[in-house]
Amino acid sequence: MTAVAVLRLPLAVDLSGFVKLLQRMQVPHRVSEEAGEQVLWVPNEISADVRSLYERFPAGDPEQQLDIPAPQAPFKRPGFAEQVRSSPVTGLVLLLSIVVGAITLLGENLDTLRWFTFLEFRVMGDYIQFTPLADSLAAGQWWRLVTPMLIHFGFLHLAMNGMWYWELGRRIEARQGGINLLGLTLLFSLVSNYAQYYYSGPSLFGGLSGVLYGLLGHCWIYQLLSPNPIYRLPRGVLVMMLVWLALCMSGLISLIGFGQIANAAHVSGLLVGCLSGLLGGLYSRRKLAA
Repeated sequence: MTAVAVLRLPLAVDLSGFVKLLQRMQVPHRVSEEAGEQVLWVPNEISADVRSLYERFPAGDPEQQLDIPAPQAPFKRPGFAEQVRSSPVTGLVLLLSIVVGAITLLGENLDTLRWFTFLEFRVMGDYIQFTPLADSLAAGQWWRLVTPMLIHFGFLHLAMNGMWYWELGRRIEARQGGINLLGLTLLFSLVSNYAQYYYSGPSLFGGLSGVLYGLLGHCWIYQLLSPNPIYRLPRGVLVMMLVWLALCMSGLISLIGFGQIANAAHVSGLLVGCLSGLLGGLYSRRKLAA
């Protein structure tokens, strides 16, 4: 059974009464937020009846019943392919991460890896010689400021970062659009990469984790200022990621064998994400109040 968008309304419109009416009438439905609108989805075969019902009773009516034919099959949630189509920027970033992971052999192929690192380098026997950042930028290699986010060292590193980017990126893309998600991703990558370089000096680092903490901070603060279902993260997720950050900063994670952790990238990503969430949340609240 195919679900279709029967209504697209501004976020300021109160759909709660109409949703309660659909629930009482046992009409399969769901509500999502996409590009600044709330969207009501119902099975295709009853979409015309639901649209007619809303035109007659937009605020809901506890006394009203409508003879809506029951669907012949259970209501299906959007499949993975449909989710990818509705979140193209999220999917693109993950696809690029997978491609870069494949061609760099997850950090093992240094000849390929050197094109994506923050600093260009060459191997001199048992040592790595880094090219100064100013020289790389003077040569027009501006992509190095953001491409370290696509580098991952090991399958688990890629899988965990990919899973969290899929979870957080889709939320922002659904609420604020793909262009905003892309802009935030590049901003968080730029800030976290430079912070890690400034803190640790010339070194090899990479991964989406700085961006992830930026997305987390963005959703967290945005939701506090302008609540909406899309950005409502389970409390356990926020606590877990903040506890993980604290453990990494303590040095315990590196001590037990997880390798060097880019703590400066995590902290700077979280801080700039909180700032973007503050600005975005204030703007959204002011817009809704207007």
